[in-house]
Amino acid sequence: MIGLLLITVSTFFQEIGASIGKKEVEDHKESIYTMGFLSLAVGTLFFLLIAFFKNEFAFSVASLPTLSIRVVLEIAQAHVTMLAIAYADRSTTGFLRIGTIPLLLATDIFLGYTINFSQIIGISLIVIALIFLLINHGIRKKGIGYIIFTTINAVITLSLFKYNITNFNSVEAEQIIVMGVLIIYFFIMAFFIAKENPIKFLKKPVFLGQSFSEGIGSVLGSFAYLFAPASIITTAKRSLSVLWSIIAGRVYFHEKHLIIKLMAFTLIIGGLVLLVA
Repeated sequence: MIGLLLITVSTFFQEIGASIGKKEVEDHKESIYTMGFLSLAVGTLFFLLIAFFKNEFAFSVASLPTLSIRVVLEIAQAHVTMLAIAYADRSTTGFLRIGTIPLLLATDIFLGYTINFSQIIGISLIVIALIFLLINHGIRKKGIGYIIFTTINAVITLSLFKYNITNFNSVEAEQIIVMGVLIIYFFIMAFFIAKENPIKFLKKPVFLGQSFSEGIGSVLGSFAYLFAPASIITTAKRSLSVLWSIIAGRVYFHEKHLIIKLMAFTLIIGGLVLLVA
């Protein structure tokens, strides 16, 4: 219950931050690199404060092989995610990233786990919902390649994250290291490629709010994985992200086909429930 509550609040705040970032990039007020920096800045600070006050920074050298792989993949994930946020519809992003769930399930099957009939029905419902959206123009193709990449790559990064915090590192240590690397990456790219100093953006309320929302969402979402299996938390995260993205897409970006998207959302929720039943 605690894990689901955390992920509900987490996805809500992350949608706010992502929507602000998308709008500011569209208005040419920030680059995707500054958006990436801002999405991590406050979250990293939160993790540092948590580690300081809890006096807990559990890091195991044995985690370096899997952590190193995760860092490389997270850089690619973060960069392409910024492109997806900037160029794809919010609802399109939410719907297509649902694909992470069946892929995680497929990974479990590959590793020797069995799949039951209800899970087959669940996957079928999700596929039907996405086909329904495509046929009825509920999904725009702009930026779709970025979303597909992040959907597939997330299967690996989430698995590595769960593995590391289960067997080696504390959540704080794992996230501080990874987010620290990502912040350095985005700062360098913003400073040298976009000719922006992302730190100065934090002085403006709109960008501080963007970073704060992303930070709160990131911290709460990371700790949610301690209270439930990765499949349950990821399922809840993806389904709630679809809901928030539909709302943000309609209210903030005036996206169309609301009824079609809500119908598909209903099918997807049914499919996700069957997958984790």
